[in-house]
Amino acid sequence: MILGLSTSTFTAVHVIISLIGIFSGIVVVLGWLSSKQSSGLAALFLASTVLTSVTGFLLNSASLGPPQVVGAISLVVLAAAIVALYVFRLAGFWRSVYIIGATVALYLNCFVGVVQAFQKLAFLQPLAPTQSEPPFLIAQIAVLVIFVVLGFLGLRRFHPAVGTAG
Repeated sequence: MILGLSTSTFTAVHVIISLIGIFSGIVVVLGWLSSKQSSGLAALFLASTVLTSVTGFLLNSASLGPPQVVGAISLVVLAAAIVALYVFRLAGFWRSVYIIGATVALYLNCFVGVVQAFQKLAFLQPLAPTQSEPPFLIAQIAVLVIFVVLGFLGLRRFHPAVGTAG
């Protein structure tokens, strides 16, 4: 039991929150490409991605391992992105902090999604049973390249009015 829910129910809630974070994050990042952002979607993305990391800590064992490290990194970059957006309103340097932080957090969520997909989806498991095989590595490199490109384009194209949060 986790927070009064069965482990399977809590896991399902965690997955739903993660998917909300991924899909809303993708919409936010794609909006940057035309220098637009919905403040509501940005808030949904940031909140759901924070919740993804927090609930992820509750799912994993007490020992420190890769899931906890990824969650901690995600929370640090999310804190910076949230401060950049809501405290400094993307002014000057803080626009870059927001874009980089949000992009890294979304990438980490997708990185974990790929790991989970290769662990849980029957059609992917045989392709990379130890997650060191070429299909897994190619998938992770592709995700990384996509987010590096999107982050770079976001930095070049997203220029909101100074003093606005979205």
